[in-house]
Amino acid sequence: MSPLNRASRFGLTAAVIVALTCGCVAGPKFAEPTGANPTSFTSAPLTHLQGDSPAASENDAPAWWLPLHSAQLDATIRLALDRNRELAAARATLGQMQELAAASEGARYPSLDFEASAGRQKYGAAFLGPDKLPPFSFYSVGFGVSYAFDLAGGVRRTVEQQYALALYQQREVEAAALSVSGNVALQALAAASARAQIESLEALLQDDQKDLKLVQDAFDAGSANRVDVLNARSQLANDQTQLPPLHRALSSAQHELALLVGRAPAEWSAPEFRLEEFALPSQLPQTLPSELAHRRPDILAAEAQLHAATAAVGIATANLYPQLSLTASASMQSTVLHSLFDSNSSAAGLTGSFTQPLFNHGALRAKERAAREAMHASLDNYEQIVLRSFGQVADALEALDHDAELIDSEQSAVAISSENLDLTRESYTAGNTGVLQILEAQRQSQQARLGLVRAQAQRLEDIIELQLALGGRMPST
Repeated sequence: MSPLNRASRFGLTAAVIVALTCGCVAGPKFAEPTGANPTSFTSAPLTHLQGDSPAASENDAPAWWLPLHSAQLDATIRLALDRNRELAAARATLGQMQELAAASEGARYPSLDFEASAGRQKYGAAFLGPDKLPPFSFYSVGFGVSYAFDLAGGVRRTVEQQYALALYQQREVEAAALSVSGNVALQALAAASARAQIESLEALLQDDQKDLKLVQDAFDAGSANRVDVLNARSQLANDQTQLPPLHRALSSAQHELALLVGRAPAEWSAPEFRLEEFALPSQLPQTLPSELAHRRPDILAAEAQLHAATAAVGIATANLYPQLSLTASASMQSTVLHSLFDSNSSAAGLTGSFTQPLFNHGALRAKERAAREAMHASLDNYEQIVLRSFGQVADALEALDHDAELIDSEQSAVAISSENLDLTRESYTAGNTGVLQILEAQRQSQQARLGLVRAQAQRLEDIIELQLALGGRMPST
């Protein structure tokens, strides 16, 4: 039997082995984790949130920030999603992982290479003995084919792992986009809140000026003393000290917005966000706890990591089993260049390789156990992320449940303190009260008005936090 016939029989035998073992893939098969599945987000009923209609279906729901009805916010978020540097880096990394996953597919198929070589050879007398061979040139051109049979499924597990890692990076991009949009909304709200507090404080300073004039007129008329004038001036000076921190908070929010849209603060000016432009959503988004794991990108990213760790166990297990590969070549070889492509210059070869690990001091088994421990760690990490997400949703729901109650109280405080301030001023003019009563009434009015602004901003912030905690829907691109 000729060598080529024997090689053909060897190849046929190997093909039969592959056919018999192609369904065998080492390691555990990945299954979507169930995780925690409570029936509700909070243990106590949410009294002030009862009656809210469930949100639209995922396919019909708009981008999460659109129910706030702020055109400036919508434009700024979309600008940030397009230009944010961290988000761009995450997208580039995703492209890298997708290409690596595509590259891993190549190991499942035979590789074909074009090979060409040329050289000059001389053998010494000690190598050939009595025979002498003069120096000669040689030329070769042809093709080489190699294929590693995936007997235990290690290649398939490697491909599976690479695609799981690419999916993980895709979820990371989605999480980064959600984070960028949420940060823009929160910074825009912080700027609007600071601006509203500044306006409220400026109105208060105008009242301080009026009170000071009122006391000064009384002092000039002889009905007030020097202490009353100093108290009024002290109140004005103390209230003026509250302005610089608010201006600093406003500047910080504007600068952070510039960074989020990928610009330096000196190169881009944020819109003048105001609390009045943010509308309260007509209905709060509601999601069943069982659906949360399919909405939040950080949970989906942790699931993809678990998938990759599970595939890594299969890779480590497959390394315990035999490795079989074939290499074939067909070429034209000659010592004379002009006869390289003659029929007598053809050459061919077929080589098979079979490797079975026998002794490696337990290294392969230890790597398999390490891979399993990594898989268990990924599962624990997944479950912790799920639990943390339930906690974030519960916190946002509890906060919103008390926001309406707080705003009602603040509005009542503003109305009462304003009426009290007006009556106290009238009483002071009539000579029935002193300047200290005016200053105290004004302080109460100031605290009530600033408290209302903060409560309104806090409710909007809690709505944003709830949207983010529920994995707020992003616009399709």
